[in-house]
Amino acid sequence: MTEQKYTEAFEELQEIVSDMEDGNISVDELAEKVKRATVLIRVCKAKLSATEGDVQKILKELEEDKAEE
Repeated sequence: MTEQKYTEAFEELQEIVSDMEDGNISVDELAEKVKRATVLIRVCKAKLSATEGDVQKILKELEEDKAEE
């Protein structure tokens, strides 16, 4: 299985939330949708954390380069 992209996970999560808000999910489907939403939230959080780490690393490198000048 390939790694899901943030945008795909976020869009799917939005669809689930929208269906829940609109009452388009039966009680039988609800447990599965909640489980899937949990997975999608974890994917999104992991992607955001990784991106934040990358940005912090880049900013630190830029600061170090600036200090060396």
